Amino acid sequence: MRFTAPVVLPCDEACSVLRDGVVDVEDGHITWVGPTADAPPSDDTVTALSGALLPGLINTHAHTPMSPLRGMGGDLPLMRWLMDVMWPAEGRLTGPDVHAGMTAGCVELLRTGCTTSAEMYFFPDAVIDAVTAVGSRVVLTPGIIAAPGWDRLGSWEEMRDDISARIDDVGLRSGPGGRIELGYGPHSAYTLPPEALASIGEHAQARGALLHVHVAEAAEEDVAQRAEHGSVPALLEKLGVLDGRVLAAHAVQLSDDDIALLASRGAAVAHCPGSNAKLAAGVARVTALRRAGVRVGLGTDGPASGDDLDIWAEARLAGLLARVTSADAAALTAAELLLMATREGAAALGRDDLGTLAVGTGADLVHIDLDHSTFVDPSDDAQLISNLVWAGGSRLVRDVWVAGEQVLAGGEPTRVDRAEATAALRAVAAGLRS
Repeated sequence: MRFTAPVVLPCDEACSVLRDGVVDVEDGHITWVGPTADAPPSDDTVTALSGALLPGLINTHAHTPMSPLRGMGGDLPLMRWLMDVMWPAEGRLTGPDVHAGMTAGCVELLRTGCTTSAEMYFFPDAVIDAVTAVGSRVVLTPGIIAAPGWDRLGSWEEMRDDISARIDDVGLRSGPGGRIELGYGPHSAYTLPPEALASIGEHAQARGALLHVHVAEAAEEDVAQRAEHGSVPALLEKLGVLDGRVLAAHAVQLSDDDIALLASRGAAVAHCPGSNAKLAAGVARVTALRRAGVRVGLGTDGPASGDDLDIWAEARLAGLLARVTSADAAALTAAELLLMATREGAAALGRDDLGTLAVGTGADLVHIDLDHSTFVDPSDDAQLISNLVWAGGSRLVRDVWVAGEQVLAGGEPTRVDRAEATAALRAVAAGLRS
């Protein structure tokens, strides 16, 4: 099919604005992007859109199935929130509960224009079934943990081996349009022994899979690891974990040496400013990370901590915090924030086929409304991007396509009923609170 729009934001490296643009799609991938005047002849069905087209947003760190737990323990610091409230509540979740939470969460993500989320959670079959039903994408790194109460799901060895068996069976990517990617989700250095981290790293590296791990989120979480090894990044380096594809979630409590180490080893960071602020964990050193060459994407964390599954909101908060902590009003520009939400988020996941509109990438498209008072001068490129990022965001999203298939039309999911998904979510939440 062929898409036309008055504005196309390819989210290329220059964050260019294409006027009167065309995006051609075949077999779920983009085959041409450019101005209408230069478009090749085509007999394809034309979808003529008002407004603007841009790539689907990327959520680089989420626990979306925790949607039924939203708001629980909302005024506690990280470790008390986690151990006293979350883990006991999560201990009651079943596979069907996770399916309901992920289904409602995927709908919520799509309605904000987010097409891909990196999920660390348990009950992988339920997560995969929910993503497949809604039609979004997931980089699923099933959780691996060895903490009190979690042995009900098996040992860390069994969790690791289940992931390896899945990858060996179906490959890293599977599902319609390659919507499902598998990786490993060791929870953290404080919930797994060093030998577990090393072994999981070996399994991930042998399969070219992403290893997605919480790193230095709050000062009180890894005191023992810091005392023995200096820092969590230093520990991961000693164990050989940083030899592979590594995504460090949060990465708030980092020294200059830690940042240099992550940069030298090619590790990426998922920045979750909303969750970090709500849990009083601190503010990640995003400008220092980016200056060092670390790939940084944006994440919402779980809806039980960050509450809102809105990457636009995370982008704005990331920009504000970067500016106020550096006393630099240009620390992160609107264009840089838009790219962090799209192409740089994809790069943090090791995915060069997402996050941008370019020949060969997946046809994950978001249609936004430009006929809104948010845009004071949509004919001015810089003003358009500034208004979109700082004032517009998710409320402008109208339609979404994933792998060329429309999965959101006029703000409503096309594959599932939103009211039914919400009712199922509330039923799970009510059960947990009874």
